Amino acid sequence: MKSLLKFITCGSVDDGKSTLIGHMLYDAKLLFADQEKALELDSKVGSRGGEIDYSLLLDGLMAEREQGITIDVAYRYFTTDSRSFIVADTPGHEEYTRNMAVGASFADLAVILVDATKGVITQTKRHARICALMGIKHIVLAVNKMDLIDFDQKRFEEIKEDFEQMTKSFNLESVQVIPVSATEGDNITKISKKTFWYDGQPLLPYLENIEVNNNVDRDEFVMPVQRVSRPNHTFRGFQGQIEAGNISVGEEVISLPSKEKAKVKSLLVTDKEANSAVAGQPVTIQLDREVDVSRGCVLTTSENIHMTDMFTAQILWMDDTKLVPGRNYFVKLGTKTLPGTVMSIKHKIDINTGGELSADQLFKNDLVECDISLSENVVFDTYEKNKVLGGLILIDRVSNMTSACGVINHPLRRSTNVVWQETDITKQIRAQQKGQSPLTLWFTGLSGSGKSTLANAVEKRLVSLGNHTMLLDGDNVRHGLNRNLGFKEADRVENIRRVAEVSKLMNDAGLITLASFISPYESDRNNAREIIGKEFIEIYVSTPLEECEKRDVKGLYKKARNGKIPNFTGISSPYEEPKNPDIEIDTSRYSLEDATEFVVKEIMKYLS
Repeated sequence: MKSLLKFITCGSVDDGKSTLIGHMLYDAKLLFADQEKALELDSKVGSRGGEIDYSLLLDGLMAEREQGITIDVAYRYFTTDSRSFIVADTPGHEEYTRNMAVGASFADLAVILVDATKGVITQTKRHARICALMGIKHIVLAVNKMDLIDFDQKRFEEIKEDFEQMTKSFNLESVQVIPVSATEGDNITKISKKTFWYDGQPLLPYLENIEVNNNVDRDEFVMPVQRVSRPNHTFRGFQGQIEAGNISVGEEVISLPSKEKAKVKSLLVTDKEANSAVAGQPVTIQLDREVDVSRGCVLTTSENIHMTDMFTAQILWMDDTKLVPGRNYFVKLGTKTLPGTVMSIKHKIDINTGGELSADQLFKNDLVECDISLSENVVFDTYEKNKVLGGLILIDRVSNMTSACGVINHPLRRSTNVVWQETDITKQIRAQQKGQSPLTLWFTGLSGSGKSTLANAVEKRLVSLGNHTMLLDGDNVRHGLNRNLGFKEADRVENIRRVAEVSKLMNDAGLITLASFISPYESDRNNAREIIGKEFIEIYVSTPLEECEKRDVKGLYKKARNGKIPNFTGISSPYEEPKNPDIEIDTSRYSLEDATEFVVKEIMKYLS
C-alpha cells in the first residue's frame, strides 16, 4: 500500500467541493451502512428535490447545511485498497479564507475546484497562491459542473490553459486537470464516456497512484523543544516531536541558540526506553551534561540551521483589523513565541498576476512580503526543508487572535552585520552616579486631558527633589525628531515607536524620562512597554472627552467637529483606554497642585 496522502479540497463558493468528496466516498463504497442510510434520509429534506445530496457527508454544521456552504474545515479519514487518505474539505467563501489556509498547512496535495460555467476566478487564484505559499507541490484542478456545459472539450481546454498559465511561477512538481461532475459522478471514481476526449485518470485513481515526494534531505536530526520535564531532581528531559532525521543514544547534538554541545544520555519514545528514534516520533531526550535548553530551543545535529532576529517573510493577512508598519505582535515560530514588529511592507502580491503592488497598509486576505524584527534571535530553517521552523504565525497581543500566517523567505543581512557594542560605562553605573532609579513615566490620554501640564508640573517636583529628568512632549518631538510623520495610523505607530526608543536611551543614561503623548492605540503602548522594559510606568490621564472638548485649549476639537482635522483622536479616530494603567488620574476632579501631589506620591513607589 502507498503512503498516507493528506490533501485538501478548495475553490470558490458553490464550486462543489463537499459534493465531490461525498460522491467519491459514496461511489467507492467507503461509507458504513448507517452513514449511507442517514445520507439518503437527510437528502429527502435537502436542496436537491429528494436526490442524494452528497455534500451532507462533510457539511456537518447546521449553518453550513442551511446556507449550502462550507464554513469550517471538515477532516475525513478513509482508506481504499491502494492507499489511506486524510482529506480536509475547506471553505470557499472569502470570509473564511483563514480556515482554508489552516487546511492547506497540513496537506501534501490540493484538489482545487472551478465551476466550468465560470472558469478560473479571483478566489481560485487566491487559493492556488495560498497552497503554493503553504508548500504544496502537487495540485489537481477539478473542472466541475461539466454537465452544465454539455461536457464541452473546448471550454475545458480554455480553463486548463488559464490555470496552467497562472501557476507557471509556482514551482510545482505536478498539475493535473480533470473534467468532472460532482453531482452526476463523472470522472470521480470511474472514467466517464461523456468525456471520451479526456485520456487521463479519474480523480480517485489518480489520487491513489500519485507519488508525493516528501523526502527532502532530512538526514540531519532536528527537534524543537516543546517542554522541559523535571519530575524529580535526578531527571531533566527535553520533550518534543522529531521533525527531521533520526537520533540515537550516544550521538552528539547542538542546542540552539546557545550552540552548546552534549551527547544523548537516554531516549524515551512516549514512555518507553529506546536506543533510537526517527522523524514523526514524540521523544524525551536526556543529555549527559547541563546545557542551556528551554521551550523554544532546538536540538539538532545540523550545522546549517540559521538564527536571526530580522527576516523577510511572505504572509497571508487574516485579521479584520488592517496591518500597518510598526505594529507589534507575538510571533510564533516552531515552539518559540516572542514579541516582533512588522517593520515595513515591501509589497503586496497581486492575486491575479502575482505581480508586486506598492502598499502602505494591508487588509484581510491580502498576500504580502514584509520585513519583521524580533526581540531576540530565533532558530529557523527554510520552509521547504522544515515546515515547523520555516513557517510562522502573527498573534494579536490584545485579542490573542491569529492575525497572519506565512513563511520566512530569508534573513536580513543587517541582522548579522549589525552587532551590539558593549560599553564599559553601564546603565547601572550612570544611574548610581545620579543616585536614582531610571524610569519612563508615560502620560497617555486625550488631547486637552492635561497630560502636558501635569507632566510639566511632575517634572518640576521631581527636579526639586534632586532627580535628573527629561520631558518629551508630543508636539515638541514633532518639531524635530518626528517632523516627517503625519497623523495617519502608520505615522502614529512610528511616532510612538521612535519615542519609546528615545526614552529607553534616556533611561540608559540614568535619567527619569517623562513622555507626554496621546498614544491612542493599546498595541502601541504595549510595544513601548516592550521596548523600554520594567522601567515603563503607564500614567493614564483619564479626563472625560466632554471636559477635554470644553477646555479645547488649542481649538483642535472645534476644527475636528467642522471636518478640518481628519483622524483626530476622540472624534474621528479612536482612543483605546488603558485596561490596567500603573497610575490613573482624572484632572477634572483635582487642582493641578493636588493632581501633581497624587502622581508624585505614586511615582515614589517605583523610585524607592
